[in-house]
Amino acid sequence: MCVILLEAMAKKWKWLSPFPWLRREIDTLNERLAAEGQTIDGAELSKGQLKTKASHSTSQLSQKLKTTYKASTSKIVSSFKTTTSRAICQLVKEYVGHRDGIWDVSVAKTQPVVLGTASADHTALLWSIETGKCLVKYVGHVGSVNSIKFHPTEQVALTASGDQTAHIWRYIVQLPTPQPTADCNQVSGEDEIEFSDKDEPDGDGDGSSDCPTIRVPLTSLKSHQGVVIAADWLVGGKQAVTASWDRTANLYDVETSELVHSLTGHDQELTHCCTHPTQRLVVTSSRDTTFRLWDFRDPSIHSVNVFQGHTDTVTSAVFTVGDNVVSGSDDRTVKVWDLKNMRSPIATIRTDSAVNRINVCVGQRIIALPHDNRQVRLFDMSGVRLARLPRSNRQGHRRMVCCSAWSEDHPICNLFTCGFDRQAIGWNINIPALLQEK
Repeated sequence: MCVILLEAMAKKWKWLSPFPWLRREIDTLNERLAAEGQTIDGAELSKGQLKTKASHSTSQLSQKLKTTYKASTSKIVSSFKTTTSRAICQLVKEYVGHRDGIWDVSVAKTQPVVLGTASADHTALLWSIETGKCLVKYVGHVGSVNSIKFHPTEQVALTASGDQTAHIWRYIVQLPTPQPTADCNQVSGEDEIEFSDKDEPDGDGDGSSDCPTIRVPLTSLKSHQGVVIAADWLVGGKQAVTASWDRTANLYDVETSELVHSLTGHDQELTHCCTHPTQRLVVTSSRDTTFRLWDFRDPSIHSVNVFQGHTDTVTSAVFTVGDNVVSGSDDRTVKVWDLKNMRSPIATIRTDSAVNRINVCVGQRIIALPHDNRQVRLFDMSGVRLARLPRSNRQGHRRMVCCSAWSEDHPICNLFTCGFDRQAIGWNINIPALLQEK
């Protein structure tokens, strides 16, 4: 009846010609009704019968169109969902004790394996990864502690500070007996809720004031004329490099504290520095939108290469296995570079927020991206998104995430993040599941 009514209306107002899709739907419905033996000659119907049956058939047509539309749009939605990982990214432990935002997080390379955090509250703290207990507090700086890195073979830490110095200090820790870890519910990486200021952890939550305190460094590196924003050990641990807002990076002899080389060339403040794990290579990042590769492998030649691929501050650049460097920027991109060809990146990751200090899981080649918008995302080296760490059920960071650090061999936490909500978080990332979802 719907067919008869619509065709009659079409003949009178000629409204079907601009809508061929509706014409096709009417023909399809007509064929279906004919097959079911329900076609009725309109001449045999009274106005009341025509109205009743036309209303019923119109409802059928409407439902059919809705079903078709829903099916087509569901295909579009599913195409977006293919990047959503169902792998387990689980929050395991929160490390609470700083009184201000945490700029940097690092994991010791020697036994016992501890977690280190550097904070704007002028302190660096060492933590038991398993229990979340503060083990050591370093208070030798008189400015914000902007980075922390552990010596490759000794229980020694290197910290950089806003007081224009970098300190090298020795620590001795005794790990507490691990307690059973509370079971955290598995959370989808796409769920999210908002947090208010009152949800921020209390700065004295874990009693960091009760842990042993170190006040004096072994060595103080003092050649900069501005904030020292980052520092790292060269391979072997006999030399250290620092990056400063005075637009230079300095290479020091650790034993003598003497300045070996001053690395100049950046046009604006430096933001980060990183050393290669096996070679005498250094990469420095800057607000001048570039990062530079410094090569000290040949003692007689100190070459430098400039990488220009970002449009805003390069917040960090880090080495990976082989000849790759990954750079992150305030321009909301992360780029993967081949050191043998610096003209253009081999992969570009575009995000919705500025990217801070990134870190790469060397064994599995997974990049952890901490963002200004409180998110932490995981990508592979080809730019494929693997997961987003959960921010629901009161889990995750409540302010800007400043840094990420992998600890690939740790059985409990293999990724750590820190931010300006004054806490560091230990995560368990199910890497096989991540790669299987890829």
